Amino acid sequence: MSKIIRKIISTTKCPKPLAPYSQAVVADRTVYCSGVIGIQLNEPKLVPGGAVAQTAMALEHLKNLLQEAGSGIDRVVKTTVLLADMSDYTAVNEEYKKVFSDSFPARTCYAVSKLPLGAAVEIEAVAIVGEVTQVS
Repeated sequence: MSKIIRKIISTTKCPKPLAPYSQAVVADRTVYCSGVIGIQLNEPKLVPGGAVAQTAMALEHLKNLLQEAGSGIDRVVKTTVLLADMSDYTAVNEEYKKVFSDSFPARTCYAVSKLPLGAAVEIEAVAIVGEVTQVS
């Protein structure tokens, strides 16, 4: 039986985890990214500007994390978006479309009662590591 690779991903290009979890884990050729929120890089403080600014920052953190894992935004197959207020849905989608502009990944979006540090949005992703061939 062949062995499956499991690798913990950690990068200083993303904020340190706020609790006992890894930023991401690669299992075989799949990378599982923990949820990211729109906090500043060097201190656990939300960026100013509400849901829009937090979404932009969270997606920037996600891009950096995927790059560290040997993947990228173009190889994301599934995201989960958690919103503290569903009225931010449209604004978050506008920021999301700036990053995921082609071949959108599968996605689930939930409204939740509370997010870490009082964040407006949290985004997690599952992506492929390695070369991908897109088939229609």
